[in-house]
Amino acid sequence: MDKSRIDDPFEQARKDRGYEHIPDQDDPVVMMLRHKDVRKCAHQWKVFQSGAMPGRIVVPSEVKIRDTRQIPFEVDPPEHTEYRGLVEEWFRRPLQADYEGQLKMIIDEMIDGVLSTKSVEIVEQFSLPLQSRALTLLLNIPHEESEVWIAWGTHVFRSDDSNLDASKATILYDYIDAQIDKYILSPGEDLYSILLNSDFQGRKLTKEEVKGVMILTFAGGRDTIINYVTNTITYLADHPEALSRMKDDPDVVNTAVEELVRYFSPLTHMGRVATEDTEVCEHAIAKDSRISLGWASANRDASVFENPNEIMIDRKINPHVAFGFGIHKCLGATHARQLMKVLLKSLSEKVVSIEVNSKKENIEDWGAIQRKVGYDSINATFNKL
Repeated sequence: MDKSRIDDPFEQARKDRGYEHIPDQDDPVVMMLRHKDVRKCAHQWKVFQSGAMPGRIVVPSEVKIRDTRQIPFEVDPPEHTEYRGLVEEWFRRPLQADYEGQLKMIIDEMIDGVLSTKSVEIVEQFSLPLQSRALTLLLNIPHEESEVWIAWGTHVFRSDDSNLDASKATILYDYIDAQIDKYILSPGEDLYSILLNSDFQGRKLTKEEVKGVMILTFAGGRDTIINYVTNTITYLADHPEALSRMKDDPDVVNTAVEELVRYFSPLTHMGRVATEDTEVCEHAIAKDSRISLGWASANRDASVFENPNEIMIDRKINPHVAFGFGIHKCLGATHARQLMKVLLKSLSEKVVSIEVNSKKENIEDWGAIQRKVGYDSINATFNKL
């Protein structure tokens, strides 16, 4: 069996009833599993809101470890539209040629590094540094700052002992507070300064609002990017023919980026809070209770995807929801896509094969459902083309 395989633990429940009950502290969740229901609920933001208590739409809930609202993630229209409008153009910068060129330099250097060693630990020594160094481009700050973030480890809110770790989260919050104060005194052309100088409803953003945007930027694209990269590496180890195909036909890289994120779905699901009594899949949803949008389940829905449990890197029709759906679709999707596009191109140009020597899987526990989301560690060898 392929080492990179991720089974679909939602298949039977998706067929039988379309939802699954997920325990979460004292605030249980009903996860929506079918592609059509996930998209419908994501679209109905008035019925299923994101602007609930800060931390409540995240699963596991983060209400016990933070009271800062992540912006625009935890805000609904009309404010969501205005907040998002402040940063959307900034988050499209990865499409610029000079940005792509700088990203290629980072990735080429990292691949050359692993090719020069006998083996490398892919999670801590490759994926985390790659994610962190690429983030300096997105924020437009000095490359060296990434070493601070790398030292935090792979999880922003998680330790070895707990899925939610307030003391670890405080490290991020204190860091962002200090950075905001620094850029107030010495503004530049970075994201902090852009936010601090933005006009919102006839006023400047508060420090708390800027902090909310920055927490989302750091936390939202950390574990997900790491999962995306590590799963992709193990897939390429199982399928070296994919490397040669992308080298011979670079256009396949674009479809591969979408197919790999569909199949691996780095973020399993995301919550919403009901604003009224309603129902989904003939299941009653009480006002002020939580549902979640099962991105990973929706992306394996056989009514939408042909051979959903197979990776087809040239898949043409691919309406996946791995980056979300509706008004709250992932703000960092352009950055993630560009990172993976450049990574796949560079790997196909430099690497003939990858050998996985050992691995430890990262299994998420959702009560009755356990899902492999990525890896806690992978030791691998990269063979030069």
